[in-house]
Amino acid sequence: MSNAYPKLHNAMWPGLVGKEPDTDHPPIELDRMLELTANADVGGQKFDGVDLFLFHSHTDPDASDDDIKAMADKIAGLGLKVGSMVAPIWPGTVGDSAMGDDAAQAKFILAIEKTCRIAGILNDHGVRDYGVIRIDSATGPQDWAKDPAAGTARIAQTFKKVAKIAADHGERLAAEGEICWAGMHSWKDMVDLLEAVDMPQTLGFQADLAHTYLYLLGYNAPEHALVSEGCSEDEFWSAYKTMTDALRPWTLDFHVAQNDGQVHGTGSHDKTGKHCPADDPNGKLDIVRCASYWLEGAADRGIKHICWDGCMFSNDMLETPATWDTILDVMIKVRDTNGWS
Repeated sequence: MSNAYPKLHNAMWPGLVGKEPDTDHPPIELDRMLELTANADVGGQKFDGVDLFLFHSHTDPDASDDDIKAMADKIAGLGLKVGSMVAPIWPGTVGDSAMGDDAAQAKFILAIEKTCRIAGILNDHGVRDYGVIRIDSATGPQDWAKDPAAGTARIAQTFKKVAKIAADHGERLAAEGEICWAGMHSWKDMVDLLEAVDMPQTLGFQADLAHTYLYLLGYNAPEHALVSEGCSEDEFWSAYKTMTDALRPWTLDFHVAQNDGQVHGTGSHDKTGKHCPADDPNGKLDIVRCASYWLEGAADRGIKHICWDGCMFSNDMLETPATWDTILDVMIKVRDTNGWS
C-alpha cells in the first residue's frame, strides 16, 4: 500500500511569479492553476492539495471573509486541500524589507498579520489543517553584504516579531533559502540566521531542491561552496549530507523540484535556482534520493505534505496537461520511497 503521508500538493504561484501582463508570459489565474492541478492523474492518484500565494491576482490579501470562504469552497469542491501559503512580504506587495527601517519592518509585520487572518479563515472552513506560512528577507544580498552582522541581526529581529504573531495564531513560519535573499543566500548564512532567531518551534526553514542545489555550488557566497561543478558522485553526496545535516533539523516545509545547475529570473524576480521540468534530461538531481535527505524525521517536525515548485516555467509548459502528470508521478515516487503512514 502507498504511504498516507506526506500529502502531495502543487504550488499555485508559478502562475504569477515572473509573469507580466501584455507579454508572452502573462499571469495564469488561480482558477486555471486549480483546474490543471485537479485534472492531473497518475494511475488514479491525484494531487491532494495546493499551496497558495496570497497576492493579486490570485488572492487579495485584503479580501473579505466571504471572498476567502468562497475560494475555500472552490478548492474543496475540486477535492483539494490548502497547505502552506506564501505571505505577501515584498516591496510592492503588502510588505517590505525585513532588513529595512522601522517603516519597512512594520509593513513586513503587516503582511504576516494579513496572512494569519486568511489562514484562520481557511482553517475554520476546514479546507486547511496543515502547512506553514512561507517568508524570506525580502531584500537582496548585495545590501546585506555592506554589513553582514548588522543585516542578519536586523532580519532576525524582524523574524522574531513575526514569529510571535504567527505563534499567537497557531501558525508556523518557514524561511525559504534562495541565493537571491539577503542573509539566506548560502546554507551557512541561513543556519546563522535561524540560530539568531532561535525559535525552532515557530520559525524554521523551507527547503527547495532547486534552490538548495545552488547552495552547494556557492552562488552568491563562494566562501560557502561545498562542491565545484564536475565533482564526483561521492563528493556530491558527501556535500549534500553536510548541507542537509545543518538545515534539516530546522526544516518545516519541503519543495520537490529539479535544477540544471543554472540560475534563472523572469520579470521582476531576481535570478535564483532554476526550476526545471521533473524529467528534464539536463537535471542534476536524483529527486527521490535528494528528497530522502530532507524528509528524514519529517513527521516528527510536523510536516504533513510536500509541494512541487516549478517557478518560471513557460506558459506553454504550464498549460500542457502532461506536464502535471509527469510532476505528479515524481511526487508519488518521493512519497512512496520516503513517506510514512
